[in-house]
Amino acid sequence: MINNEKSIEIFDSHAHYDDDSFNEDREATISNIKSNGVIGVLNCGSSIEGARKSLELAEKYDFFYAAVGIHPEFAHKLDDEILNEIKNMASSEKVRAIGEIGLDYYYEENPPRDIQKNAFRKQMALARDLKLPVVIHDRDAHEDTLNIIKEFPEVTGVVHCFSGSVEFARECVKRGYYIGITGVVTFKNSKKIIEVVKDVPLDRLLVETDCPYMAPTPYRGKRNQSDYIKYILEKISEIKDLDIEKVNCQTIYNIKNLLKII
Repeated sequence: MINNEKSIEIFDSHAHYDDDSFNEDREATISNIKSNGVIGVLNCGSSIEGARKSLELAEKYDFFYAAVGIHPEFAHKLDDEILNEIKNMASSEKVRAIGEIGLDYYYEENPPRDIQKNAFRKQMALARDLKLPVVIHDRDAHEDTLNIIKEFPEVTGVVHCFSGSVEFARECVKRGYYIGITGVVTFKNSKKIIEVVKDVPLDRLLVETDCPYMAPTPYRGKRNQSDYIKYILEKISEIKDLDIEKVNCQTIYNIKNLLKII
């Protein structure tokens, strides 16, 4: 268990503080998480507007970094103009990844699969050309996600909010990817992700909130924020039977290594 009297440093490898749910108290929330030990946040764009806001946040706050990209939900909007804008944003030293990009077959209203795969490939190619890591969104699309990962062996990154099998995780790790663990690991009956955490080496795990979503127990169903990662760290340390400081130090090293900020 975490000693509440002992401060713990936290690096949130995936957040969305550009989300509308923070509109009324964004500045106060960011100040609060910094006071609670958060030393780093990778804010990930989903739409082009979200990418712009992510860069703005990264330029405003010294402990924020940005990932810029188009989520599969908006894949139909990715044209040459937007791709060029993402490329231009990536010239900022505060942009450390292309994302979040990928595939989402869960929602029927999402763009057709071919359009999603085309947008995914274009952004993987951009990451390859810019020598930047990627933040991959994969929901109910494990096979196609892995096939596209295989097409770009020069690219590495993280499969965020991992929801696949142990076998899929092993394939991703084999190709140099990290596995992103959210608050889902703290939920009852989350057997699948617990097995993944058991199997994946600690030096291939990242911890993330995906805030404002995916709040861990005991905040499940409420708006998430970066300092709640302590509950994810606690659960990982329990699953792997490791000291929480070891888990925390290694996952901070992992994200800093991925983003080349060490």
